[in-house]
Amino acid sequence: MFDFANAPLWMNIAIFAAAAVVVWMAGSRITGYANAISAKTGIGQAAIGMLLLGGITSLPEIGATVTGAATGASLLAVNNLFGSIAAQVVILAIVDLVIGKRALTSEIPDPMVMLQGGLNILLISIATAGITVGDVAILGIGAWAWASAIAYGFSIYLLSQSEGRKSWLAATSGKQDTKLNEQQAVAQKKANKEHADMSMRTIIAWTVGLALVILVAGYLLSRTGDALSQQTGLGGSAVGFVLLAFATSLPELSTSITAAKTGLYTLAVSDILGTNLINIGLIFVVDAVAQGEPVLSQAGTFDTFGALLGIAVTTLFVIGMAERRDKTVFRMGLDSLAVLLCYAAGLVVLFFLR
Repeated sequence: MFDFANAPLWMNIAIFAAAAVVVWMAGSRITGYANAISAKTGIGQAAIGMLLLGGITSLPEIGATVTGAATGASLLAVNNLFGSIAAQVVILAIVDLVIGKRALTSEIPDPMVMLQGGLNILLISIATAGITVGDVAILGIGAWAWASAIAYGFSIYLLSQSEGRKSWLAATSGKQDTKLNEQQAVAQKKANKEHADMSMRTIIAWTVGLALVILVAGYLLSRTGDALSQQTGLGGSAVGFVLLAFATSLPELSTSITAAKTGLYTLAVSDILGTNLINIGLIFVVDAVAQGEPVLSQAGTFDTFGALLGIAVTTLFVIGMAERRDKTVFRMGLDSLAVLLCYAAGLVVLFFLR
């Protein structure tokens, strides 16, 4: 396997930049195909965003995580998983800034997204509990890793049963937000026309092809990003931790911004929340591949606080979805601003915990 850490700095920078461009372009295109699959199959945007987009954009992290665990860097792999959770929610704040109209959380009419947020908080809490009290191996895998995997499976089942069920309706000032529903219908109709003439087989072929592109380019992003953080002296600090997390989150940033600009807000948010659910589920995979004691037992205060930061920013976004205030500050919702401030404060704490 090629050792990026021993490659020249300029080569890693060039590979990182090229991979970032490829990931961005592939992510932008795959969003349209994901929506086409949703339109042709009748599967809702929330489920497509969580399972299809979330799964595809997680491929680089899956590859990097499994490789790290197999090569003895299991704790680094877990660090990357926890680090990217909070970074992914910050991506939603960036999306909010990019669309710059109403607050992003006031544009989401699907209650399933709020359920996804609640399940995110639950699963991150389970993993954090495993770090706090320690873990014991059951059949070679930590008990808390088993719990995380079971909770992930239950989450997928619960979300599949909730698809299309309107447990609440988007409202403004106590009245149903019919204008939002009409806007979403228009945006959905416009997006559906993009690939209406393509067959399902062609759409799936393009989706698989782009997924492979994202896998390879995203994996290169992860490996070169890790090498650059070491070569520039940032690898052992919170700054390097954050830079690597954002490097591996570029696929989600690309797909979410593209979906939001198209008006497919549910798809954009579900992509992020679905990816974070997968991150917790991957703890089981890391434990299964890694040697030695359970990985959650190896984690420390830095990892615990990183997980708690993920819980905090996710909770802020869920609160925003429940409150649905459309007031904006600096072109973003108050909840997105709160997420950025909370994340920035968390980075300061992480810097001193490094």
